[in-house]
Amino acid sequence: MSRCVTHHALLITHLRITAVAGGAMETNELKNNIRRLRFEKNEMTQQQLADVAGVTRQTIIAIEQGKYAPSLTLAFRIAGAFGVEIEQVFEYTETDLPPKAI
Repeated sequence: MSRCVTHHALLITHLRITAVAGGAMETNELKNNIRRLRFEKNEMTQQQLADVAGVTRQTIIAIEQGKYAPSLTLAFRIAGAFGVEIEQVFEYTETDLPPKAI
């Protein structure tokens, strides 16, 4: 079980977004399990997922690598391609950080 958990953790990609609002810094993180899910789905290729989701392979690569956050519609299409709930593909976390001293 330990090996599976470690392997699973390595296949999670995340996108970190930092914003400053009202003096407080906020960090949002969007993690995804696309790579793991592709391999669990008979080693689905990025192109096959792109075709099902209606986007380019480059879009899937960018999302998978955490360089691009998909629209809500695309996130649902990706989840549908795997036959899973959106929460099994994407995990969003929000963290408020204390204000920076100027």
